[in-house]
Amino acid sequence: MLYGFQAPPSSDLVAIMPQLIVSVLAMVVLLADAVAPKMSKRALANISLLGLLVALVVQILQRPGIAAQPVLQNMVITDQYAWFFNIVFLLGALISVLLSVDYLEREGISHGEYYALLLLTTVGMMIMAAATDLIIVFLGLEVLSISLYILAGYARDRRDSEEAGLKYFLLGAFASAFFLYGVALIYGATQSTNLLAIASQVKTAGAHPLLLAGAALLVVGFGFKVAVVPFHVWTPDVYEGAPTSVTAFMSVGAKAAGFAAFLRVFSMALPGLSDDSARVIAILAALTMVVGNFIAVLQQNIKRILAYSSIAHAGYMMVGMVAAIHPSSAANRNEAVAAVLFYTLAYTVTNLGAFAVVLAFRRQGEEVLELDGYAGLGLKYPALGAAMTLFMISLAGLPPTAGFLGKLYLFRAALGAGRTGLVIVGVLTSVVSVYYYLAVIVRMYMAAPKPESAETDARPTGYLSLALALTAALTLILGIIPGQVLSQAQDAWNAFAQSVARL
Repeated sequence: MLYGFQAPPSSDLVAIMPQLIVSVLAMVVLLADAVAPKMSKRALANISLLGLLVALVVQILQRPGIAAQPVLQNMVITDQYAWFFNIVFLLGALISVLLSVDYLEREGISHGEYYALLLLTTVGMMIMAAATDLIIVFLGLEVLSISLYILAGYARDRRDSEEAGLKYFLLGAFASAFFLYGVALIYGATQSTNLLAIASQVKTAGAHPLLLAGAALLVVGFGFKVAVVPFHVWTPDVYEGAPTSVTAFMSVGAKAAGFAAFLRVFSMALPGLSDDSARVIAILAALTMVVGNFIAVLQQNIKRILAYSSIAHAGYMMVGMVAAIHPSSAANRNEAVAAVLFYTLAYTVTNLGAFAVVLAFRRQGEEVLELDGYAGLGLKYPALGAAMTLFMISLAGLPPTAGFLGKLYLFRAALGAGRTGLVIVGVLTSVVSVYYYLAVIVRMYMAAPKPESAETDARPTGYLSLALALTAALTLILGIIPGQVLSQAQDAWNAFAQSVARL
């Protein structure tokens, strides 16, 4: 003990070893870049890849049992729920590094701190997934957010990137303030920030008005992070202005982390509000699916299409959340949480794959972002065209892809919770989404190439090719043989339910 500080038990440190590995890795990359500025940035990328791979292997080997116990004075829990999400985060970060190497060099923004910031963002995600205390949730949220603010404005020579970083920072600061004020109100109502203690207090004393106000503010904070309507306004501009490799990482990582914490807080700490919460979240889900899909139809920039697509997919995940927190049978809640976890993984690999194809196409040294620029490219580059077709089909929710099964599981769980109207909205908006996803495919194969299309070049190197192969394979595997992943997701909910049952 030093000045009142007591080191945590070694068993607690072992339990959070993957988070520690990624944290130390970020410091190593940052120091290596500072001490040896002439070191190849590819070497830093390779160090990051190796470290993330080690963390991923350690995380897989550390699969906890059903009766996982909280650690670090009940502020963190290393259950199978956090375990599943951590694998999604680490896999997403690893693929994002693969996407970034060549892109950063071509854009002239290859600096060592990029990889350190990406790793710190990943740490923030892992903290959010495992947190059982609202203060720790906020800590993870800020570690994630501050790193992403910097990454969004990382291309300092581009005005649109600087604008994206500033917009994200200003609006994100407001959202963080809402979240923190919500935490303060919940503490005022329950005298605790621990999720299990809050749940116990709610069961004993009922829902205090302060608690309801605090829960509403938490919805605002989480809603901003996962980009649900009406907290989505930052998304298209930030996604378009940020460097494309950052947009790819942001579109999947921040959303997955937001839902990981969102679902844990409302299922574990506020089960007494489940009926009212489900009603509010159902309205937000319907609005998000409608707004995201219908506005995406009007877009002609591929990054803006994927931005509004990201909003729509947040709506689909919210459908699963409605079923997960609805006071229905335990079996249906099990199915709902498993569906949300599976969909998170499916969306992560599919969306990263789509961005990998976007990164591959260049014209006169610049990215091909306008939809008309994709005319004829499917025939000119058959492998990339086939990959983009696969990813668009998966995002649209068509078989035999991961996206199809993900939506099927989500809608089935919502039907089990009695949310037939919400499922109808989800199905109809999915039909709308087919229009703009197929628009990309139609242009690649059926539109007459424009004269400038002859200048389009696509030579994915080893890093990008590996990312494309990995994401395409996972998109198909999850769509054809999803059983093992679904089983792991269901085990995650069982562990989650055990935590709540200890009350």
